[in-house]
Amino acid sequence: MDDLQKYVSEQPPKVGAFFELVETTASLIAASEKYWQSQGMNGARVRILVELAKAGGSLLPSMLAERIGVTKANISVLLGPLASEGFVRIAGDPEDGRRRRVTLTPAGERLLLDTLPGNREVLERLMNRLETPELRQLLELLAKLRG
Repeated sequence: MDDLQKYVSEQPPKVGAFFELVETTASLIAASEKYWQSQGMNGARVRILVELAKAGGSLLPSMLAERIGVTKANISVLLGPLASEGFVRIAGDPEDGRRRRVTLTPAGERLLLDTLPGNREVLERLMNRLETPELRQLLELLAKLRG
């Protein structure tokens, strides 16, 4: 058990920083997810709608899965409720009928317009713990970590 303690208790600074970053990220995501649940949504479903909006309103499911970091099987599970609620439309791709294309509907756009401002307020309140120079430094450090 003593050998194990050096890996679970005594963290070198680089490893400790990694785990602090993970825990902080999880805390921020939990706050955002709490907001989405209060709106009858979840973060993954909203992320799909946001990615569609960023892409101009339409993407292949495989591209959507890649952008939000899920498998192709998971994207199908996530898209089902969004389609049945009318927030997205899934239809054949006009360029290649063998492929499907996911399109953001006007109802999906309306949902984002109605809910994103409240989510952004929640996130801004959390990030207000840092001063503007600290936020700039944090962004620079995160960019450096991404390489």
